[in-house]
Amino acid sequence: MTAPAPVALVDDDDDLRTATAQLLTLAGHEVRPFPAAEPALAALTRDFPGVVVTDIRMPGMSGLGLFRTLHTRDAELPVILVTGHGDVDMAVSAIKAGAWDFLAKPFGPDALLAAVARAGATRSLTIENRRLRALAEASAGEELIGRSPAIARLRATLPTLADADLDIVIEGATGTGKQLVARLIHRAGKRGRHRFAVVDCAAIGGIDPLFEARGPIAGADRGTLFLDNLDRAPPALQHRLAEFAERRAVALATRDPVGVDVRIVAAIDEGARLRIEPALYHRLAAVTLRLPPLSERAEDVPLLAAHFLTSIAAARRRPPPPMASAAAMLARRDWPGNVRELEMAAERFVLGLDDADGPAAGDLPLPDRVRAFERAAIEDAVRRAGGEVAAATRLLGIPRETFYYRVKRLGIDLKDLRG
Repeated sequence: MTAPAPVALVDDDDDLRTATAQLLTLAGHEVRPFPAAEPALAALTRDFPGVVVTDIRMPGMSGLGLFRTLHTRDAELPVILVTGHGDVDMAVSAIKAGAWDFLAKPFGPDALLAAVARAGATRSLTIENRRLRALAEASAGEELIGRSPAIARLRATLPTLADADLDIVIEGATGTGKQLVARLIHRAGKRGRHRFAVVDCAAIGGIDPLFEARGPIAGADRGTLFLDNLDRAPPALQHRLAEFAERRAVALATRDPVGVDVRIVAAIDEGARLRIEPALYHRLAAVTLRLPPLSERAEDVPLLAAHFLTSIAAARRRPPPPMASAAAMLARRDWPGNVRELEMAAERFVLGLDDADGPAAGDLPLPDRVRAFERAAIEDAVRRAGGEVAAATRLLGIPRETFYYRVKRLGIDLKDLRG
């Protein structure tokens, strides 16, 4: 369960500020009280993880001035305005400009706590969203994504492996990225200027064409030969590969075999080395690498999800989805298909096709459920009203100002709905 958000409480009335701070503290919030807007501005940074509650009428800078200044620093910081009866129109205008909510005096304790809880939940998602985006941007130049110890060690080893020019066997479950690692090793070394030839040993028809002068193995001369699914190669192919690994030569029709300068990188399933002919395995396994499944690197799932969601949205020319809620949804699943399955799930999420196999609404955190319900209700009303805002607000039973405020906060595209 998410901890209550911290609250910056700004009010020049000492008694009211003290009473409100006690109420919020009893509800579990960490309260930072300020007697005026100026010290609050000096103390609050863009990374403040909580909510601002401020009175509107104060000596010096008003609560509206405080909101406007904070809004220029961080438009996503929730600011709740406390108003007198005569300030309601002013507060509504501030909401249109991006304020989170307003409470008219006198307000009940439940109203304040409910408003702060909603704002705090959204702020928590915003901060997590930023964290994930920052991690995704930090990893933008990396193709081997992850911060788990196993991936960090592998990433640090890649330059050495690229220059060592030894044959390699990469072991890992389906979807862990064996071919990606092989390509990274190929590209990072001197062979990267030449061909990376892929042979799927589980789908070989005729064996002989592989080892001819015009075959894919000869075509990888000075490059890298990637033997995918080596453990599923038939015995005859394994025998021929063992001979090739020993001699590094291909046959010619009229002359002696011609040597091929090629590095071999083979990929096998987790625990499948016993299905490989020993003579072949030991010739290729100068270096062995194991790629862990996602179940052993759960800390990488949110980072991978953020990376895929960002890159796929850009490739599809779509706006990035809410990163924190999407990553949280993705992280709650099992991943038997590992990174490949996670990438496909991210693509479905970006395309809006994730409802069929996503988590049930009841499995989401309460703030996500509330936002999903609110969004669905507004979109349904706009469609039923044929895109007419006045008719939609009547169906929803809310004022026009509240409608536009909710539309903005939920990121609803009215033009798209009308289309």
